[in-house]
Amino acid sequence: MIKFEHTVFALPFALLGALATVRGLPPLEKIGWILVAMVSARTAAMTFNRIADQDLDGENPRTRDRALPAGRVSRGGAMALLGLAIVLFAYAAGRLGPLPWKLVPLALLVILGYSFCKRFTVLSHVVLGLSLAGAPLGAWIAVNGRLDPPAWWIALGVLTWTAGFDILYALQDLGFDRERQLHSIPSRLGVPVALWVSRCMHLAALTAWAIFNLKLEAHLFPWLAWAVVAVILAREQWVVRGGRLERIDHAFFTLNSMVGLIFFTGYLAEWVVARLAP
Repeated sequence: MIKFEHTVFALPFALLGALATVRGLPPLEKIGWILVAMVSARTAAMTFNRIADQDLDGENPRTRDRALPAGRVSRGGAMALLGLAIVLFAYAAGRLGPLPWKLVPLALLVILGYSFCKRFTVLSHVVLGLSLAGAPLGAWIAVNGRLDPPAWWIALGVLTWTAGFDILYALQDLGFDRERQLHSIPSRLGVPVALWVSRCMHLAALTAWAIFNLKLEAHLFPWLAWAVVAVILAREQWVVRGGRLERIDHAFFTLNSMVGLIFFTGYLAEWVVARLAP
């Protein structure tokens, strides 16, 4: 019903937030509970999305074979999974400290509320971005109990990167969204404008991550990672140029799954080298 590997979109940024706040390795217990919180939050968000969209998914030719509308998973089973994921997320947040625990309702409001946004606003892409942007912010808070300026820049990058690729993904449902009066930037503004909005979002993401690098006084490896990410996003935009959807899965899943991993690896390499240096 949900793809576990989709967690890789936000998880590397959560780990980067945890490492960046101490410029090194935080306590392993913190890392463990951050992982639990990330996976459970993602499971809750995706399960709730499938439940909320069950009727729409059943009507949409692209999504009618998903587990819930196709009957491979019962609604009761999905509700049970949702409840378990929420409880596990809340417990993990409580283990990470008093502030993460207090922020659980706000986090759930964002990650679950996204599922209804396309029914009334074209900003649904931005709300999805906000959902993923909570990953580095939450991890940053979990490690040191506060938010420092660099955290906002990495989160802004995640928000605009996510919104940019979600606009591209929404191109697949252009006709269905218009027919059902669902809101998305492609259905409201058309394909050419949507492509330009997506490009601007990705440019904003690269700018935000460049500022993040500057704030952390990054050296070689993070900037090399940033350059590789810039090439990946340029490639993603090239693949869907003119609204072409033949390789949308390549653009959405393959390329985007590499962004966070590469950025995280760049910082991890810098801190490992710095620690090994005499």
